[in-house]
Amino acid sequence: MHSRNQLDPSTTATPAALTRRELLGAGALMGVAPLLAACAATNEHKQIGGGQMKAPQTNRVNVGLDGRPPARNGKENARLLGKLAVSELGAGAMSISSNYGPPAPHEQGIKTLRAAYGKGVRFFDTAEVYGPHTSEELVGEAIAPFRDEIVLATKFGYDIEAGGHNSRPEHIRRVIEGSLNRLRTDRIDLYYQHRVDKNVPIEEVAGTVKDLIKEGKVLHFGLSEASARTIRRAHAVQPVTAVQSEYSIMERSPERNGVLTTCEELGIGFVAWGPVGMGYLTGKMDAQTKLDPKTDFRSGFERFTPENLAANMPFVNVLRRFAEKKNATPAQIALAWLLAQKPWIVPIPGTRSLEHLEENLGATSVQLMPAELQKIEAELARITVHGGRMSAKYMVEVEE
Repeated sequence: MHSRNQLDPSTTATPAALTRRELLGAGALMGVAPLLAACAATNEHKQIGGGQMKAPQTNRVNVGLDGRPPARNGKENARLLGKLAVSELGAGAMSISSNYGPPAPHEQGIKTLRAAYGKGVRFFDTAEVYGPHTSEELVGEAIAPFRDEIVLATKFGYDIEAGGHNSRPEHIRRVIEGSLNRLRTDRIDLYYQHRVDKNVPIEEVAGTVKDLIKEGKVLHFGLSEASARTIRRAHAVQPVTAVQSEYSIMERSPERNGVLTTCEELGIGFVAWGPVGMGYLTGKMDAQTKLDPKTDFRSGFERFTPENLAANMPFVNVLRRFAEKKNATPAQIALAWLLAQKPWIVPIPGTRSLEHLEENLGATSVQLMPAELQKIEAELARITVHGGRMSAKYMVEVEE
């Protein structure tokens, strides 16, 4: 396992190393301490009686304390996932290493993730199953120089050797050690159960993570693609900081299945994966787009058949119309729309391209006014989504 004291001091951005005990005693990561301090200075975010911190009532938590307008690039704005302060947009690392074509060259992946940090991203998301393992290794190397300035999330729940799910307590305790080593860290800031394991009561899972939190190996607990009922059961044992599920202008299941309502009620943050429709809402795909079934899992999804790529184009057209009005791109409108839904929603678009990274982060400068959001909603109401969001192989893992 790598402790933060093992990082090369010449590349570490923090002035002094702290032990995990000191870190936990301070109550925040150094890199987001200014964000938390600003939140604490705002009445809406005061913690009362040791309970969950209330979600902010505005779209963004302004942490620019010098009176100047925020830079809107993630450096001076934060959002709260429960009590955890993160940048407005996170960096999803999966597509760099797997599932969206062949892995990107190693140096390209490192460069992209470090560029994200340089442009204000302070929230990085990976999982042991991505690769498998190679995504965690890449992220661990990329963030090493600034580990203490970011929020690091990874996931457990798959049995990579035997296949299928495995969230048994002994398995969680074993695989977290591998994740800590690959990520070159001594703690995981946000540790998600990747998919609900039907063979292990969620109370046992939450209890195991609760123990890991007491040990300092984990700071916050998360769930991914879990139902509202499971979220409530887990939260009763160990407060859930964030729930991660697919959510976009085209995939709105969390609005219908009670997950967003439950998160709002319990003070849980929501992390949106697939915020630009797995690439479709960028407007750079059409019926002629070819996906390699050997390396791109989207090739087996109904929405990515040639027929449905064409049939769902009205969604892209809506984004294009509003993008033209706002001097933006379709992807930026898609991300701005998500940011405008709730102040505790944080999209984590993934990319291996510096150009696309710049485009994605530009979404934080796009302001959609209430009247514009209403117009978007009216146009979307007339459009039907064609095709399921994932193949049956993957949907069977999603808890409805």
